[in-house]
Amino acid sequence: MTSLLRRLSLSQWILVALVLGIGLGWLISSGSLSPTAAGNLKLACKLVANGFLHLVKCVIVPLIFSTLVVGIAGHSDDMKAMGRIALKAIIYFEIVTTAALFVGLGAVNLVQPGVGLTIPTSTDADTNLPAAKVSVEAVFEHLTPQSFFDSAARNDILQVVIYAMLFGVALSQVKGRHKVVMLEFFEAVSQVMFKFTAVIMLAAPFGVSAAIAGTIGQNGLGVLKNLGALVLTLYGALAVFVLVVLVPVMLVCRIPVMRFFRTVREPTLLAFTTATSEAALPDAMMLMEKFGVPRRIVSFVMPTGYSFNLDGSTLHLALASVFVSQAAGIHLDFKTQMMMVLTLMLTSKGVAAVPRASLVILSGTLATFGLPLEGVALILGVDAFMDMARTSVNLLGNCLASAVVARWEGDLNLTLHETVSIEDPG
Repeated sequence: MTSLLRRLSLSQWILVALVLGIGLGWLISSGSLSPTAAGNLKLACKLVANGFLHLVKCVIVPLIFSTLVVGIAGHSDDMKAMGRIALKAIIYFEIVTTAALFVGLGAVNLVQPGVGLTIPTSTDADTNLPAAKVSVEAVFEHLTPQSFFDSAARNDILQVVIYAMLFGVALSQVKGRHKVVMLEFFEAVSQVMFKFTAVIMLAAPFGVSAAIAGTIGQNGLGVLKNLGALVLTLYGALAVFVLVVLVPVMLVCRIPVMRFFRTVREPTLLAFTTATSEAALPDAMMLMEKFGVPRRIVSFVMPTGYSFNLDGSTLHLALASVFVSQAAGIHLDFKTQMMMVLTLMLTSKGVAAVPRASLVILSGTLATFGLPLEGVALILGVDAFMDMARTSVNLLGNCLASAVVARWEGDLNLTLHETVSIEDPG
């Protein structure tokens, strides 16, 4: 029995915690306990859930700042060397990820999976930019940080991202040893913060169980219908994104659709089952070379895409953010949602494609728009199901990006795949 428990992965522990939390929440809401016992249990669940959320919040600024600086300044030499390839790749990344954001917004506004759900909020929730008071003047004023430390202390993720982008651009123009030292420092910070996040995620089962129990204790078992609707909405939105965005891109760029899907089938399945697109990266790069994309393009576009072209993750972030606002009963008008799109366009570029890294981005976005962070713990209960889908779409999008850039460069050799298949049928 002990050996079996040790073999359980974090995702499996979260699923176990989800079941236990559902049972605990039902116990609270069923009236089986005395009012005093039920009240004490709800308070304990709130304390545990809030403790986990506070740990998540302390990761946001250093992780996003360090990874974004490295992502910008660390690729500056590549951009100078690759020239047109870098420019075309970045333009493509921005267009496709923006389309993913709008598909996510459209899906969550159409289905409204969070309506009817009530999220219990903590009393110390910070609201840096309340959604109900967003104006054009406030938006533009909010884009210019007065002090990095003030923005960091308030977890104002948009200002931190803008500061990090300016810092990264400035660092990219520095020459010699000073640039190397700063890049190594921020790379070290990012690696430590990823490990720090992994340590915090060890407490995720407790936070998930407590958050689910507290939510069901307040709303009853009906909350499970909302979470199920959220998962189905994400899967449906990702399917729509592939069909109405990625497939038309293939057709416009004259990339054989069925041959492409056959080529990336195995790494996409690996990314789906492991929820880690990095695990499938080596195989995917090799297969895209066999598909006909030159190595110089594959070796630049795909690794860069893991910072700048996370189609599935950006779609999920848009969907999850509005889901939390619906569950909290906070109406986000069109202007506010467009501001959220702008924020996600920037923040989604800051974290690499590792399991549950989007949790950090979601937390920062919710804090920026005055939405309850308790929604993160609630979503985390079903995040394992959503992570598999969005990760596989991340990989699919990056494979397609390499083929598209190769086509734009006039270097996509589709006969190479056929030659390899004939000479090496295995």
